[in-house]
This record gives sequence, structure tokens and C-alpha cells, in this order.
Amino acid sequence: MPPRVCCVTISEILTSKVGLGVALLITSLAPARGQAVVEGRVPLPKPQANALPPPRYAGQIGEIAPPDPATAVVYLEGKFPASWTNTPPATTNMLQRGLQFHPALLPVRVGTAVSFPNEDDFYHNVFSYSKVKRFDLGRYRKVDKPAVQVFDKPGVVKLFCEIHQHMRGVILVLDTPYFTQTSTNGVFKLENVPAGRYHLKAWVSESVSYQKEIELKDGETLQVSFEDKENPAT
Repeated sequence: MPPRVCCVTISEILTSKVGLGVALLITSLAPARGQAVVEGRVPLPKPQANALPPPRYAGQIGEIAPPDPATAVVYLEGKFPASWTNTPPATTNMLQRGLQFHPALLPVRVGTAVSFPNEDDFYHNVFSYSKVKRFDLGRYRKVDKPAVQVFDKPGVVKLFCEIHQHMRGVILVLDTPYFTQTSTNGVFKLENVPAGRYHLKAWVSESVSYQKEIELKDGETLQVSFEDKENPAT
């Protein structure tokens, strides 16, 4: 028997492409897994007027910018499906600009690499004595590139500048892929969360945080608001 020759006609190619297109369309229309949403509000501290004039430093150029307004970090803790936690941590920046850390509060996932660019026209320094992450980048200028720091343990890392003593920053290192930062009015929205039972936590400062137990269902938008009268978590 002679060998069989495989021949594909143009109509078969078009038919296969149409079939593939239909399959892709059906896939795109299928409900995505884990589209639960949590949204609500976290009470934030009221801004406090500074009774003292801003400090003036040797070599300072320009005025000290106002600090970032208060925000909170909202995040989930619990047992997540393995397929939902394999996204690698990101790389991000904590700027020094206008003689302030920006953002003043930076939430990151464990394993995230953070760089600290100096955007001012004079020397800065970044250091931390926090147990979670101890480091000192030394003094450096805008043109310099200090060593990138990897934050590999969860917890609170307080940042300071050895040259400008008023500067304060916080990196909140989280062992969860599900977190977000509120707006300056405390409103938050945490999207694309898998269904399940979790602890929903809100971190405002080292002395003020909140938590609630929640249950999420696929396709659900859950409204959760923390109130001042509730006992903060400690």
C-alpha cells in the first residue's frame, strides 16, 4: 500500500481557524475564577497642624514638601489556593523628593526588591534599624544608584535619613499577594480575590490596626467598613 499523503485544503484551514476563534471567544466569555471583590472604608487619623516651623538644613535647596497624607493598607490573610500565590514579587521604588520619603507608606510583598532614588539636588541617606530589615545606604546624590534592598521578612520597616532628621517612611512587608492601599479618605477596593474565608486586616500605624473575619464567594462584592468604635486589633 502506498504511503498516505496528508493534504489540507484551504477550506479546512479556514474552518480550523474559525473553530479556534470560536473556542477562544467562548473561553474569553467564560467567568474568570476568583472575581470576588472587597471594598469599604478604614478610619484614618485627622491631619495635625505642625506648630513648629520646618527645619532648615545646611545645603538645602528649596522648601520642605508637605508629608504625604495618611493612608492605610488593607490586606487578606488565610489559606489561598496554590495557583493564586505563585505570582513573583514586584520591584518598586521609595523616592526621596522634596525632603520627604514618597510614598510615606509603601506596602510590598515578601521578596520585593526596593530601590531608593534621590530626586533632590543634594545628598540624602536611607537607613533602618528595624529587626525585619537593617541596612544603611550611606550618603548619595541624585546621580548615584544605591544598592537595591530585598525585603524578605514580613513586618514593619521604619526608614530614616541621617542627614534630615524629620524624614520618616514606612515599608510594610506582607506575606500575602492580596493587599491594597486606601485613598486619603480611607476608601479601599481589593479585587480579583479567590473565594474563601479570610482575615481582612487594615494597618494604619504600629499602634492602630483593625481586622474582621470575612467569607467571599465567587462573583460577590462584599462591603466591609471598619469603624472607630470598633476595638482595633493589637
